[in-house]
Amino acid sequence: MTSPVEVSWFSALCDDDYEFLGQPDPALASSWEHCRNIVLTAEKGGFDNILLPSGYQLGLDTTAFAAAIAALTSRIRLLMAVRIGESWPPQLARQIATLDRITGGRMTINIISSDLPGEKLASAPRYARTLEVMQILKALLNGEHLVHHGEHYDIEIDPPRMTTVGGKCPPLYFGGLSEDAREAAAQGCDVYLMWPDTMPAVREIISDMRARAARHGRTLKFGYRAHVIVRETESEARAYASRLLSKLDADTGDAIRAKSLDSTSVGVQRQAELRASAGDEGFVEDNLWTGIGRARSGCGAAIVGDPGQVLAKLRAYQAEGIEAFILSGYPHAAEADLFSRHVLPHLDHGPLML
Repeated sequence: MTSPVEVSWFSALCDDDYEFLGQPDPALASSWEHCRNIVLTAEKGGFDNILLPSGYQLGLDTTAFAAAIAALTSRIRLLMAVRIGESWPPQLARQIATLDRITGGRMTINIISSDLPGEKLASAPRYARTLEVMQILKALLNGEHLVHHGEHYDIEIDPPRMTTVGGKCPPLYFGGLSEDAREAAAQGCDVYLMWPDTMPAVREIISDMRARAARHGRTLKFGYRAHVIVRETESEARAYASRLLSKLDADTGDAIRAKSLDSTSVGVQRQAELRASAGDEGFVEDNLWTGIGRARSGCGAAIVGDPGQVLAKLRAYQAEGIEAFILSGYPHAAEADLFSRHVLPHLDHGPLML
């Protein structure tokens, strides 16, 4: 018997909502009103958590949005993305604790090891910096006096008076495929996130990360970030996938992907490999469609099918060890409603417990 799985949705804070991929629609542009409505739709639909993404050039500031939406929600958790280095870690700890108090203990944190605006840092020091921040946040938010002498931060400080509701650091979600990323995850995060991949690759990654964490005396939980297209029949779902791409040209897709600061990462390269190995209709294995990645950097594939097929695919990932899903679809509010009606009631789900 498997444990309940956490099912999260996605609020498009970073100018990533479309009716037709690559065709900006003013009604779907990132705005307070639009992104607020996605979150409220997800909460009403019964999702356990919602990812609030972060990008420097694109869309809304994540921390400011999280503070505003916290007061308008009552049940759904907030998975706030944090771009490492954009905040001084002790101040970030104070912000997280304050937000957790506002939400009544509903904060979770997505750590992003991204280049900073205007900076290019090699992989090893960038992920070393990320690990240091995860360690600092955990110490301070667990209420410990911090003595940290690292390569990037040299800090001795007491924790802030403001604590989280539970008195400990919220779960840290983090992902990356490179050697440096895997080692940082094994040592620092609580939930290791994967982008879409074939089932054998998912199995290999989980096995590798379990072994790495064990070498550091730790265990990890595993999350899977994917898009989804669910319709009453498989043919309708596939037709909608084709419709999403019907107005996209290659140059526009290339330009969209190039905007992202992670466009050359190992994970993004793996998404490109999946697209290259897919069949003529873009499917790399049963019900896993890579067409999304033609107009998006990062997570670039969707689970496509009828409710039974989507449910079976999610349960297959769960059987491999996935305990949290972060899903999205286009347009995000509409697809959240479809998933919440057709699939979510058939999943045993709830907030991820650590």
